[in-house]
Amino acid sequence: MKVFFHDDFYEEYSSEPAAESGRMEAIVEALGDRWDLIPCSPAFDEQILTAHTRDHINQVSRTGIYEIAALAAGGAIETAITAMTEPSFGLICPPGHHASESSFWGFCYFNNMAISLNHLRYYHGLQKAFLLDFDYHFGDGNVNILGDKDWVEILNPVATDRQDYLEEVRERLENTDAEVIAVSAGFDYHINDWGGLLRTEDYRLFGTLVRQAAERNGGGCYGLLEGGYNHNVLGKNVLAFLSGMAGDSKN
Repeated sequence: MKVFFHDDFYEEYSSEPAAESGRMEAIVEALGDRWDLIPCSPAFDEQILTAHTRDHINQVSRTGIYEIAALAAGGAIETAITAMTEPSFGLICPPGHHASESSFWGFCYFNNMAISLNHLRYYHGLQKAFLLDFDYHFGDGNVNILGDKDWVEILNPVATDRQDYLEEVRERLENTDAEVIAVSAGFDYHINDWGGLLRTEDYRLFGTLVRQAAERNGGGCYGLLEGGYNHNVLGKNVLAFLSGMAGDSKN
């Protein structure tokens, strides 16, 4: 398991909850020395343009957030490339799943997931991907950019009962033949976060199911950080998901 990160993600680049001081620190502290944090590099405009228009890039530049958003996109690409050989996670910020081809909102500027999957498609011959988005909020940007692609299968679980939600995720992952399982990993559906539904052990289950699907299909898997705003539980939820995806028996 490789985890991609950069110290710049500690910066409070805006007043948004995703950029709040202490958020990334809570995750890094919870992960401890379980896995090395690998520094990531910014994406180039040419890579960002696989998912966004030039005007969109210019709009983000005018917000003053281009540099940190491009760094997150670059981390997503490196995470996806690594996933072809071993499970990986992009501990990146800002998140991305609300960013559409030509617009941004919801703390998201560049769509990290779309950029990373397009990179695998265009430069590494990806044939089919399964995208699981378990963030509390619907990944409208993911759908806007990738929803009409016949090589991407997207699941935003809709069940509002916890057991039904878990079963929906399990059933879809057990029946996909995608060679890459990608996860928009938002942790704000936790019982002690905005969504108030899932438990920490559920994120470990998601990681396990993702890894098993990738192994069954002879492919890879990776996740990218999206939401999650209660610093008291965010770290242990991310740790649970990564432990499941890595096949780690430790808590």
